[in-house]
Parts: sequence; C-alpha cells; structure tokens
Amino acid sequence: MKIITVIGARPQFIKAAVVSRAMQQAGIEECILHTGQHYDYAMSELFFSQLGLPAPKWHLNCGNDITLMRETILPILRDERPDIVLVYGDTYSTLAGAQAAHDLHIPIAHVEAGLRSFNDTMPEEHNRIETDRMATWLFCPTRTAVDNLHREGYEQGIYHVGDVMLDAARIYTPDESTQLSILQQYGIVSKSFAVATIHRASTAENEQAIRSIWEALAQLPYEVILPLHPHTAKTVAASDVLQNTLAKAENIHVIEPVGYLEMLVLERHAKLIFTDSGGIQKEAFFQGTPCITLREETEWTETVEAGWNKLTGIDTQRIVQAASEPFAKQPIMDFGDGKCAQLIIEILCQNGY
Repeated sequence: MKIITVIGARPQFIKAAVVSRAMQQAGIEECILHTGQHYDYAMSELFFSQLGLPAPKWHLNCGNDITLMRETILPILRDERPDIVLVYGDTYSTLAGAQAAHDLHIPIAHVEAGLRSFNDTMPEEHNRIETDRMATWLFCPTRTAVDNLHREGYEQGIYHVGDVMLDAARIYTPDESTQLSILQQYGIVSKSFAVATIHRASTAENEQAIRSIWEALAQLPYEVILPLHPHTAKTVAASDVLQNTLAKAENIHVIEPVGYLEMLVLERHAKLIFTDSGGIQKEAFFQGTPCITLREETEWTETVEAGWNKLTGIDTQRIVQAASEPFAKQPIMDFGDGKCAQLIIEILCQNGY
C-alpha cells in the first residue's frame, strides 16, 4: 500500500506524526507532501524535528493559496498514483489535497471527519464539509461527528475511531524533568499562570477583537503566557493602539511561538487556557486544564457539555466573568483510548489496501 499524506499546518503535523508511526509499524509506504501553508520554523520545521515526523518528499511553499496548492498537487499525484491520499482536519491544505485526489479518482481518507461548527462564515467549515463529501473513509473523532454525518445523509465509510490528538498527548507529553526545565525557561515554576493563544483569522486580523481579549486578560490576578502567532503579531505591529494596550497589561507575558512539547507542558501546568483554536480546546482537556474559548461556537461540543470549556466570544466582560466562575468538570469518554492511529491503519488494511 502506498499513501500520500497531505499536510501544511501545525495541527496536521501533530496528527500526522502519530499516524505515520502506525504506518511504519504496519510496513506501509508513506510519502509526505507539505503544502507550505505554515512555512516558518516555529510553525513548521520545529514540529517535524520534535515529533520525529519523516521529512516531506515534496515541499510546495504555497502559503495560503488553495488554488496554487491544488494545481501543484495534481501532477504529483498523477505521477505517483498512490493507493490513498490521506488528509487531516479542515485547512486549505486539507481541501486542496482532497480536491486533487478526487479529480484523479484516488480514494481519500479524511481524519477528523464530521466536525461541524455550524458557522458558515468560517473557511474551516467549508473546507471540512467539502472534504467529507469527497472522502471514501470518514474517520470521526467523536460520536457527535458521526451523528453530524448521518444527519447530512452519509451512510457508508463512517468510522468512530476516537481522536488522534489524544494519541499524541499520551505519546509526546515530556517526562517530569523536561517539564520542569520548560517551566524554568519561562520563569513560571510554582506560579499560577494562564496560557492564551489567538490565531484564527477572524480574531488575529481584527484589531478590536484582539484589544477586547487583551483587556480581559489584563484584569486577571495572575500572569498570562501569550505565544504570539505570526498572523496576530502582524496585526499588532501595525497598530499603536494594540501596542499601547499590551504595554499597559503588566501581567501579559508575550513569547515567541512554541513547539508542541512546550505547549503541552504549558497547558498541563496552567490554571486556565484562553484560545480561539479548535485543537487547543481538546489539548486543554487532555492535559486536565479548563478552557475558555474566544468564539461563539465550537466543533468540540463535548468539552462544553462536560463543563471543561466555556464559550465567551471576544466580549471583555464575558471573558472575565467566565474566568472567575468555577468549571463543572465531568469525564469525557468519547475521544477514544489513545489508539486511534492504529485503528485507522487497521481499517484501511481491512478494506483491501
């Protein structure tokens, strides 16, 4: 069996690292195609080196240009003729890889299928819906995702395998000594702190949204570690208002983007996590830390229903209030047993590939 894996963004590197391990153990030939959607060291190469992800056979340097991605992927797939094209999540890389494979009638496996935010203004929603429509195998992380597909009329190829990010959290969380070293690096040993991330375009490119979030974080009675995403940094660099807001917020500690291992440690030891990311909502739960999601909706409704996650949007007072109130945390059993990658490979092999 020959699989071409199409990836291009941070969450996909993490997921692919786990599934690639399972492919190697099963003796499957895998070639990785990196679209270049995330192309700087902190958002790309660092993850490959930390996670032991095989080096890409192709690196396209396409940025966020989905048309360029698709047009560049097509001749590669035409020449290679893999048995399967494997895609992850909901990025432009996901959809471009699926479109190219679909055009050439190559079967598509979609890991993290069936997720829905029901917010049609999000590019990610369009990407995941269109990818699901083209996929042969729909690997769902939760029963909610399975139900979403059934409601949309899907009948075949649906598998509830659990969440590959749980596999990753169990495999890659550093030992205690390394965790302590990382905390010392940021000066937060035995200290209450929160972690905040802002990267989604609707937030990161919106000066007022960033300001509202930062004004909320500035009211917290503990330090906030803020790894600054390149998109957000660009908006901040162009805004005197944001720079002044940040200068006045003495408890917000801005740092460069961090690798996956560092982020796991920060999440594990944080008092609270603030994010507009989908993946970090789950990582927070996997590390036992409550989360405030800076959006009005989430694909991971299980985390809200179980009391681990609160939705606040970007409203300053809602964020502050949510942070001050307790979380009614209950167990979540829907993300699998940490063997999602192995199950995915078993299913592909059982289907004659």
